[in-house]
Amino acid sequence: MSTGAEHPDDTGKRPRSVRVVLLALMIAMMLAMLDNMIIGTAMPTIVGELGGLEHLSWVVTSYTLATAASTPIWGKLGDLYGRKGAFLNSIVIFLAGSVLSGMAQDMGQLIAFRAVQGLGAGGLMVGVMAIIGDLVPPRERGKYQGMMAGVMALAMIGGPLVGGTITDHWGWRWTFYINLPLGAIALAAVSAVLHLPKKRSQARIDYPGAVLLTIGITAIVLVTTWGGTEYAWTSALIMELTGIGVAALAGFVYWQTRAPEPILPLHIFRSRNFTLMSVIGFITGFVMFGATLFLPFYQQSVQGASATNSGLLLLPMLGAMLVTSMVAGRVTTQTGRYKIFPLAGGALLVLGLYLLSLMDTETSRLTSGVYMAVVGLGMGCLMQITMLVAQNSVEMKDMGVASSSATLFRTLGSSFGVAIMGALFNHRVQEVMAERAGALGSRLTEQSAQVDAAGLAKLPADVREAYQHAVTAGTHGAFLLGAAVALLALIAAVFVKEVPLKGAGPAEPRPAEDDAPTKPSVAEAV
Repeated sequence: MSTGAEHPDDTGKRPRSVRVVLLALMIAMMLAMLDNMIIGTAMPTIVGELGGLEHLSWVVTSYTLATAASTPIWGKLGDLYGRKGAFLNSIVIFLAGSVLSGMAQDMGQLIAFRAVQGLGAGGLMVGVMAIIGDLVPPRERGKYQGMMAGVMALAMIGGPLVGGTITDHWGWRWTFYINLPLGAIALAAVSAVLHLPKKRSQARIDYPGAVLLTIGITAIVLVTTWGGTEYAWTSALIMELTGIGVAALAGFVYWQTRAPEPILPLHIFRSRNFTLMSVIGFITGFVMFGATLFLPFYQQSVQGASATNSGLLLLPMLGAMLVTSMVAGRVTTQTGRYKIFPLAGGALLVLGLYLLSLMDTETSRLTSGVYMAVVGLGMGCLMQITMLVAQNSVEMKDMGVASSSATLFRTLGSSFGVAIMGALFNHRVQEVMAERAGALGSRLTEQSAQVDAAGLAKLPADVREAYQHAVTAGTHGAFLLGAAVALLALIAAVFVKEVPLKGAGPAEPRPAEDDAPTKPSVAEAV
């Protein structure tokens, strides 16, 4: 049995073995996405036991850095030596990091073991996308967008709730150990059922390119993580990191033009669609993670919502994203056409973020929920379509690189979104607090613009009212910036060239132009 070569049967259903593998892939995807959501809820308890409050941010930063830096390398390893082996190895590394993190005895160990987890997580996301690219022709791939969007929505909504429940009843170490049974299921299913063509490449990994890319990504992520929070944007360290990042990435681009087997072949960017999808993916990450950061905070601080249900506060946005993604997938599968979705998604994102920027201290939860739903509709049109079009724009030999690049741009977009929108939010909150509450307001927000619910309840009524106005001003600025950035995604979508997708359904003539892959997919070739 060769799962990668099996066609749908006469009823249009894929073989059971393929469905088993796809289920395992969704579990692996959930592992990567759920982890940070669960750990965030457990962090106060972890710090209480291990200490090291001053290093708290590194528990998340080390994971994020390792994930971002390893993503392109995992994609290239899959292209050169086979996706199944690379994917299984990434699961094993992720589970090993989970076990070690659960056994950590101090904050230093936890940070190091979280980096190990992040190395594996980089391969999980890329492996899922690239293997689906191998198993399912582009025309059929849209049907599985709803599954991936559902996993994402479930992770964002359920993560904080699961994390709190596990921490309260089993202890924080089980927030890491819970990955083991899920990972074991994914390992067993993929090992037993997935059979892709073997690869035996004589090419060597581009180590100089990998080092330069890792240094560049690490420096840029640290700048976006530390800038405006740990260190001032104009501080010597941030300036040095920016210089290192720019120099390393420039050196990486130069080296890729000369490397015999580049880790990120620049020729894939000759495809207009691939380049545009990279831009749209970056902007989607920028907007999405910025929105998920500030919306619960606004509803807790201004609308008085409970912090324990913070994941549920995003339900209008995530539910709309899930439904729209499923509809987009069905339509793409039936018609083989997709340009309408980046266009509609960009327009809805601009509209939704602009509406969110209009929220004030009197905005009801129903109104803000409607605004969030508009944003969710936009993201649902963009989230998986960007990956689908990116994969459809390259040859099969570059499927892993295309998947990892699309994932990397979205990850970098999220880092920039959280940093830039966060810096604007903090500045506006501190400015308005100084205007409305004087010296007391300045002291309240000089360390952090975000005051938790318990601290907010203890404030005098006039200071609490000033803080609510300040948060409203901060969210206004952040979402207005998000709308301006989303406008770039809409402009990029205008220039997307619609190349009919190959696969199931009536055969359609495929234009011979620079966006079309020159080699068939695995499922078509066998």
